[in-house]
Order: sequence, then structure tokens, then C-alpha cells
Amino acid sequence: MNKLLESQIKLLQSYIDEGNNIVFFGGAGVSTESGIPDFRSASGIFTNNLSAESIISHDYFFYNPEGFYKFYKDKMMYLDAKPNICHQKLAQLEENRKHITVITQNIDGLHQMAGSRNVVELHGSIHRNYCTKCGAFYDAKFIKESNGVPICTKCGAIVKPDVVLYGEPLREESINRAIEALEQADVLIVGGTSLKVYPAASFIHFFKGNKKVYINMENDQLGDDFLYIQAKLGDVFSKIEVK
Repeated sequence: MNKLLESQIKLLQSYIDEGNNIVFFGGAGVSTESGIPDFRSASGIFTNNLSAESIISHDYFFYNPEGFYKFYKDKMMYLDAKPNICHQKLAQLEENRKHITVITQNIDGLHQMAGSRNVVELHGSIHRNYCTKCGAFYDAKFIKESNGVPICTKCGAIVKPDVVLYGEPLREESINRAIEALEQADVLIVGGTSLKVYPAASFIHFFKGNKKVYINMENDQLGDDFLYIQAKLGDVFSKIEVK
């Protein structure tokens, strides 16, 4: 490990040790080290020159559920994925009585699998699915193993993932929880996100503290007031001690 990275992790450790109310705001890069591809890099063109964003949209779901589910099952459901060191360390810090709120843009449920309880899922979860007519609940396994479009066993209507599709608004409850956590936090750690998906990316501006960290392999996007650590999340969190 180079001297700069070592000193940056040491400073991050001090923020965590001294923090009373920590928010971790994460994106796709949190889960890539668990073998889940970045949505944008893993998708590309599907059929008829449609982008991934077009396929994972509200309109496309109802217009062409067969095409939607073919893409969704192949590209967005990784049920064998396991939490990595980043997920694990955040859960351990919470277990050790650190007040941590995880705000995630991911839909894979790996933070909860690792043991985190205080998780705000801005874009929903693949593990919750509901009938569009009667509201019956179905788990991710039911969706993954269904033949083509998942159909409700109770009423015969289409089952829809509880994820926020393009063209759909974020849930008000999730927005309110995220903003409240950020307003009350004294440490903000942003990791594994390019902050290009709105409105989620705008939420970090509700943080008013001065202990701000950005961990990402891409170039700094957030300005000089952030401690910018250009490294993999796993390399950073593997060095964080749970005290």
C-alpha cells in the first residue's frame, strides 16, 4: 500500500472512530466485488437497439413484459452473490453500536444479507415482488425460476419487481429516510458510485458536516471538500478496524 492511501485510510478510520452518526451512501461499485456487474457496463445493447435504461423502464415493462423479464433475469438477478468485505465491515460497525445508516442505490439486498439493519433502498429490491392486481408477495427465487413472465398463482396477473424502474418516482418514504439520515449525520462516506443517477445523487447535498469521504476508482467528482480515496472499496474497508 502506498503512503498516500495509507494516510487516507488512517484519516477515514479516525472519522469512523469519532463519528456519532455515520451515513454510507453507496452505488454499483459496492457490489461489483461480489461479482455483480455494473449495470451500465454489463448491459449494452439488448434488442432493437434499445438501451438498458429503455428496457428497465416502466413503459417497457407493461409494453413488452417478455423482453423486460428476459433482460432482468439475465442481467440484474444474481441470487448466488455474497456480501463482500465492504458490506461486512459496515454491518460489523453497526453491530458494534455505531449508528450507521446505509443508503444504497443497489437492489441486490447484500447489505441486509451481511447483517446491516438500518438500510435505505432508494431503488427497491429484487427480493420483493408483488402481483400487479391482488398484491400477493413473491420472492426472488420465484421470479428467477419462472418460465418467461412471472404470473401470480392466485389471480393470474403479472408479478412486478419492487424496484424503481426508469420513468417511476422514488418512494417518498425512502426519500424522507435518506434526507433525514443525511441531515443528522456527522460523517458521510460515499462509495462505489459515479453520482450520475438522479435524483438519488442529489441527496448528498443534505449533509451539512465537514467529514466527507469519497471512495471510487474514477476521478474525483465531488470537489476539494471531500477526502478523495482512489481505491477499491474492498482494499479500503479491509483495513478499517471495528472498535
